[in-house]
Amino acid sequence: MSTHPQVLGGEPTQTGTYLRDTATSVIQNFDPINKIHQHLCAFHFYSHDMTRQLEAHHYCAHKNEEMRQCLIYDSPDKKARLIGLEYIISENLYLTLPDEEKRLWHSHLYEVKSGLLIMPKVPAAIQRLDMETVCKTYGKVFHFWQIDKGHSLPFGIPQLMMSVTRDGQIYDHLVKSCAERMGIDFEEERKGREYMTGPDHGIHPLANGGGKGLETRLREVNLKDDPTPPSGTRVSVV
Repeated sequence: MSTHPQVLGGEPTQTGTYLRDTATSVIQNFDPINKIHQHLCAFHFYSHDMTRQLEAHHYCAHKNEEMRQCLIYDSPDKKARLIGLEYIISENLYLTLPDEEKRLWHSHLYEVKSGLLIMPKVPAAIQRLDMETVCKTYGKVFHFWQIDKGHSLPFGIPQLMMSVTRDGQIYDHLVKSCAERMGIDFEEERKGREYMTGPDHGIHPLANGGGKGLETRLREVNLKDDPTPPSGTRVSVV
């Protein structure tokens, strides 16, 4: 279950809505969602406030060998809330990013080797085959729903998230709660991953916020009153 109370705005789903959704699920194409092949469980904190930490369940699909894209939920339950997105890329792709972009991405080396990034229910030997690759990657995460504040809806603007990079950063109660609910022995995983190595060129100094906190803020600007381009299509509705 989620580590944060499920407080939602709106009326419960009605029978008519359920029946309509069932019908459309048979008719429509869900190829992008069906590409999801992997469930990863990890911990994130707000880039500008390390005291705000939470459990995050990633449902990921490979775009290719060097990139994955993940939907993030607050739990693995069917009533889970969609709270964010993560993109995971190889070291090679990360090194092509502009310097100002590099700061938005976090490394996965500690997360993997500490055992804190796991694939629930997957045998350790199979997990480690993939973790050998993940520990060399970088991820960029935005959360849209600040569930740690008890929000009933996704208030505010997307917030940049980061991942732990050393011992002593993650709250013990979060790890303990996850271990008990998911049946995970994090210490055993840590020991089994001691041999793994990180990015070939080491963790880039600009990754993980460059060692600084980064906060997403909304800024008001003057709206440009540009004319409609000549190629713009105007549609009249009667």
